[in-house]
Amino acid sequence: MATTLYDGAARRSALDRADRLRHLSDTEKDLVRLACEPGFERWLEQTRATGGCARPVYLSGHIIVTDRTTGAVVRHYDTAGEPGGRLPVRCRNRRASVCPPCSREHSGDTFHLVRAGLVGGKGTPARVVEHPRLFVTLTAPSFGAVHRAGPDRCRPRRGGGDCEHGRPVGCGLVHSEADAAIGRPLCSDCYDYASHVLWHAHAGELWNRTCRAVRRCLATAAGITQTDLARHLRVSFAKVAEYQRRGAVHFHAVIRLDGPDGPDTPPPSWADAALLADAIRTATAAVQVRMPYTAAVGEYAFRWGEQVDMHPIREFGDGSAITDEAVAAYVAKYVGKSLGDSGGLDHRVHDAGTIALAPVSDHLRALMGACWRLGDLPELAHLRLRGWAHTLGYRGHCLTKSRLYSTTYTALRAARASFRTGQREDGSPADTVTDSAWRYVGSGHTPGAAEIAAGIAEDLAVLREVRRLSTGTPERPDG
Repeated sequence: MATTLYDGAARRSALDRADRLRHLSDTEKDLVRLACEPGFERWLEQTRATGGCARPVYLSGHIIVTDRTTGAVVRHYDTAGEPGGRLPVRCRNRRASVCPPCSREHSGDTFHLVRAGLVGGKGTPARVVEHPRLFVTLTAPSFGAVHRAGPDRCRPRRGGGDCEHGRPVGCGLVHSEADAAIGRPLCSDCYDYASHVLWHAHAGELWNRTCRAVRRCLATAAGITQTDLARHLRVSFAKVAEYQRRGAVHFHAVIRLDGPDGPDTPPPSWADAALLADAIRTATAAVQVRMPYTAAVGEYAFRWGEQVDMHPIREFGDGSAITDEAVAAYVAKYVGKSLGDSGGLDHRVHDAGTIALAPVSDHLRALMGACWRLGDLPELAHLRLRGWAHTLGYRGHCLTKSRLYSTTYTALRAARASFRTGQREDGSPADTVTDSAWRYVGSGHTPGAAEIAAGIAEDLAVLREVRRLSTGTPERPDG
């Protein structure tokens, strides 16, 4: 009798649990599954180690470290003992819209990379702080009138009337920064979408020619040949690309003058910040990239926009000067952004239908459509416009630098790994041989795992903020 009652109670309890599970969402069911897994605690430890990465990459394999002299095994690791037989590692995506934890770490690396080129450190001598340095902003030209924010009216009508398409040529409204109209053309039919995306496709070459033109202007100002210039000084830089609200890229760059051997030597006394500013101003006004004539789109000559800002960088600020720390933090902030932060897409498009249904503004959709149409022309196949339609034709890296500006991302990541493991930079003790084999086995989270990872990332962000407030240090990216 007792056994019958016990079995009945057990059945009712099981039915109650099943009924409760039926009312759970898929995410909640996955959370229950994860919590019941035998390796859940180890999985949590792995997720914390990746900083709550939103899209971890899973690897399977092993590493064996042996003593070079004795042949004894110093360290052995195999993913066979890990949950699922795999090890998660960071995705290292720089975009905050894709993975905030990895984006923050990448921004921290960028901060130290740029800062090292301004004040020294990370293998760069401290004497670079005495070299002439400018913070330069180069913009794209106008491709048509767009709405703009500001305390004044957007585009007051001076001549009045309408454009040839029957739309007003001005806008008397005052737009706030949050207004969705900012960056959109006053008349989409007047806007030159082809020039916009083709300028993006040639922006990298325009920058390269500008660098060469700056060196040429410096040589001319010094009364020497371009060949002799390399015996006197070197131009180093680090630049980041940022999308404006109108969908056009502009560049923020740190430009520095070094001696002939790079940051280890000072530039000659005649090479100062004023001379560098004059050279940049002359070069940006004169340089252009011509696209050969094609029957489909004609001929283009691509130049920089009229707005060119230059500011000297100071070691210490007086309230108005731009400082080393401020510039490094500014560049680091923008390296985590993408077109997605301006309402665009962070992933490639593979057909015209995807563009038509993309959750973007009509203006960005028209730019993507222009990339898709122009990318089908045989004369423009080398520009790969269809492959870069999601970036509006711009295919350059977010951040680029000259070889001797400062350290590299690879060196910074190796130093961080060495610090975390307490070993040398290659990840193993001295005088050893390392044998390893890894293979990709997957990526991403299940719904429940994504919730837990997001919570871990949020907790870490709160801890950073508490630490910052308690120590009174200014906010800047981690590294």
